[in-house]
Amino acid sequence: MAKEECISQWNETTLRNRKVFPTFTPVSKDTNSQTAGNSSEDDTRSSNGAAAAQFSAEESNESPGKVLLMLVVGLSFSTRLYKITEPPHVCWDETHFGKMGSYYINRTFFFDVHPPLGKMLIGLAGYVTGYDGTFPFLKPGDKYEHHNYWGMRGFCAVLGSFLPIFAYLIVLELSQSPTAALITATLLIFDTGSISISQYILLDPILMFFIMAAMFCMVKFNQQRYRPFTASWWLWLVLCGVNLAGALGVKFVGLFIILLVGLNTIWDLWRLLGDLSLSLMDIAKHFLARIVGLILLPLFLYVAVFAVHFVVLNKSGPGDGFFSSAFQSRLIGNNLHNASMPEYLAYGSTITVKNLRIAGGYLHSHWHLYPEGAGAKQQQVTSYLHKDFNNLWLVHRQDENNSESGTPDLVRHGDIIRLEHKETTRNLHAHLHEAPLTKKHFQVTGYGINGSGDTNDLWQVEVCGGRKGDLVKVLRSKVRFLHRGTGCVLYSSGKTLPKWGWEQVEVTCSPYLKESPSSQWNIEDHINPKLPNISLSLLKPHFLEILLESHIVMIRGNSGLKPKDNEMNSKPWHWPINYQGLRFSGVNETEYRVYLLGNPVVWWINLLSLGLYLIMVAVASVALQRGFSLGQKRIKHCHVLMRGGGLLLLGWLLHYAPFYTMGRVLYYHHYFPAMLFSSMLSGMTLDILLRSADLLLRPPCSDWLQRAGQMGLLLSVLYGFYLFHPLAYGMTGPLAHEPGSAMTGLKWMDSWEF
Repeated sequence: MAKEECISQWNETTLRNRKVFPTFTPVSKDTNSQTAGNSSEDDTRSSNGAAAAQFSAEESNESPGKVLLMLVVGLSFSTRLYKITEPPHVCWDETHFGKMGSYYINRTFFFDVHPPLGKMLIGLAGYVTGYDGTFPFLKPGDKYEHHNYWGMRGFCAVLGSFLPIFAYLIVLELSQSPTAALITATLLIFDTGSISISQYILLDPILMFFIMAAMFCMVKFNQQRYRPFTASWWLWLVLCGVNLAGALGVKFVGLFIILLVGLNTIWDLWRLLGDLSLSLMDIAKHFLARIVGLILLPLFLYVAVFAVHFVVLNKSGPGDGFFSSAFQSRLIGNNLHNASMPEYLAYGSTITVKNLRIAGGYLHSHWHLYPEGAGAKQQQVTSYLHKDFNNLWLVHRQDENNSESGTPDLVRHGDIIRLEHKETTRNLHAHLHEAPLTKKHFQVTGYGINGSGDTNDLWQVEVCGGRKGDLVKVLRSKVRFLHRGTGCVLYSSGKTLPKWGWEQVEVTCSPYLKESPSSQWNIEDHINPKLPNISLSLLKPHFLEILLESHIVMIRGNSGLKPKDNEMNSKPWHWPINYQGLRFSGVNETEYRVYLLGNPVVWWINLLSLGLYLIMVAVASVALQRGFSLGQKRIKHCHVLMRGGGLLLLGWLLHYAPFYTMGRVLYYHHYFPAMLFSSMLSGMTLDILLRSADLLLRPPCSDWLQRAGQMGLLLSVLYGFYLFHPLAYGMTGPLAHEPGSAMTGLKWMDSWEF
């Protein structure tokens, strides 16, 4: 009888819901609208009763919520700051980012493929905690000794400690479930990989801090949608824009969170466009507010970061050679700083010619000849990265050997010239012999003596973007040299010659005439006593020019990060399954070893939850579409899954899928921003799954099953952390495959290298 009664009740509820559920009443934007006065007295009483009940529930849950948040904060900070000074030597990429922090303290210019904000903050953290910028950061394993390094590590660890806190708050906002938020925080707090990547002088914790802060601000802003243009609405909008600028200012990967916020904003504006209670003027205000808060403000802050970067790094350093001669002229200590020389290239001048590829060297020659088997046995012409007297060339007309008499003529776009190497008096020459390394290109040599040679010594000057008759500006003009005899273009291949070429860079003549930095050159040094000199300060590029150049150099540098021979290159499909980690420190049993690897329990729960999420969304979608009686609780769960979970799934995809299209070298740590979104999605998915225990059992059995599932999840994560925590906090002694090791029996995958 009980069963029949339940079936009857279910059928009645189904019919009722099929009539009611598809109809949605939009919530009015203006809570003070006069139309609200037309509501019935019963509706008012019902609304007031619901509001009072909600307020009472919120008041009763406020105290436990604060306790949970304090618990998350305490565990997060304690796990990240524990043993922060260990090991007391350089680990992995600290050799790069610690060194760059030192450069900021010393105001020494350097080049990196990432935007400058992360390194600036590392340098600032070191400076305010007493680090003097003198440690060289030469290689992993170097002892810090008396140098104060803990401030920079501590700064990164503090930012890394905020990641579980942000995740907790984001999931709490999206799901309104403290349990889902607590599951998420547990997954991240006790993940050994998240701990390891937060404890060292790296960009990753800084990047992820801004990503999660931007995500949190976006979610909070979404919650203010029915309170537009209030102080809190503006606050979360502006904070979101600030953190977007921060994410992009640390790494270009910050573009992914910008894309996520952008898609959310487009959807939000589309929703507003369908709200007929809003006038077109109201919609225009919303549109302009988002342009200001999410585009103009982040752009201004991003540019401001570079402005500070250029002001602070004003001394010549190891990054000079990556940039143009005009850029270098602004750096104190560079030979071009405050120098003076003729403004336009002229015949009879002595010059140096610099290639415009990344780390492009100077056109160079010396007395040594190409060996047998490397083309014609003529004088070598190479590209050399350092200043040298063998970089000097004389500019001649095509039909004369001696210097100009009187006022020399200026070289123009389209002129045919001959370049004579000043030290050896041989001409820059090309012919149809193969280049020594780049076999599809032609060989470039030094030929002739005392300026005499043949027609293969002639080159046509082409100013990039110029027209016939345009003058060649020192430092500023991009120039190509087209060989008259073969039609090829002077080219720096970037390949390093063997020892017979003194390991300098190969110079060729390329038959492929498409413009590229490798075929573009500029005139750097220019000596001609018959021409008036001008101060190079007049030729210094303005801020927008150096901003554009720095981005071009960074983008080229990123695309040029190819795997080296025998270098471990991680693949994106490795990452979600925790296939392979990264060795941060130590190799043998006598060394202090740290290995970046996620807690396998956490990572495999995340992987399982992705599949569960898709199944649960599919089931919920079918149930809603068919109008099944789900009850208010089930309907709320469905909306949380599809809206909040969908946002997190999109965040995971945006931070993960693009790596499949990248040609640059990839590493395991590139997955960690996506892992944050995966963990948040897991917390939400597992919470709803466990809350659905009443589909199988009736209370109180369903409650017991739910509590047992939550406890089992917590214990499994804690047990995984207990087993694998030596990977994060360091270990010495026997390796995993040796008896007596702390990791004996824990090498669950052969690809793990601890």
